[in-house]
Amino acid sequence: MTPKVIFKYSEIYDAILKEGKGKLPKIRVFPQVKIINYIKKVETMWQRDERKILSELSKITSLKWSDKKIYCYVVKDSIPFSDPLTIPIYKKYPDYFIDVLIHELIHRLFTESMNLNKSKKAWNYIFKKYKKQPYNTKIHIPLHAIHAYIFLKFYNKRRLKREIDWISYLSDYKKSWQIVQKEGYKNIIREFVKLIK
Repeated sequence: MTPKVIFKYSEIYDAILKEGKGKLPKIRVFPQVKIINYIKKVETMWQRDERKILSELSKITSLKWSDKKIYCYVVKDSIPFSDPLTIPIYKKYPDYFIDVLIHELIHRLFTESMNLNKSKKAWNYIFKKYKKQPYNTKIHIPLHAIHAYIFLKFYNKRRLKREIDWISYLSDYKKSWQIVQKEGYKNIIREFVKLIK
């Protein structure tokens, strides 16, 4: 089963993320038109390749999607995260929104309850092999390898390079990408997937 990503905007959720913990949000009556228009734009871009990408992620990892629908909250400003799936607006680069979405969906696939047990040996292998690396680097090594595969299959090298360059300000992510480039994304995927039950 391949899920469908449903894009949503919630003023309450957006306000809580913006104003921080413990503060009551100031809610406007109507959602902002710009955000709704942005959602339509990225939704159209995503729908072109959604089924192919989500099917390919399942195929190359040997992991299954469990949800029929995955809600993706689009917010004005936040770090992106996978649960609840939340992605901020990237005004100048809506295609980068798609790249971030794929990154978070890979996290989501890894952490679905039935996949955690199936991939336990694979994660033990990663954590043992890269034991000297920070936690964030370790969890992103297979993720970035898989994302590199998706970039090259569905998009292009230029877009992959942009991802690597733009994320390099985060040292754990930079190190992860360096490992993927040094060892080869295909090798990392192969070693990881062969340990998935």
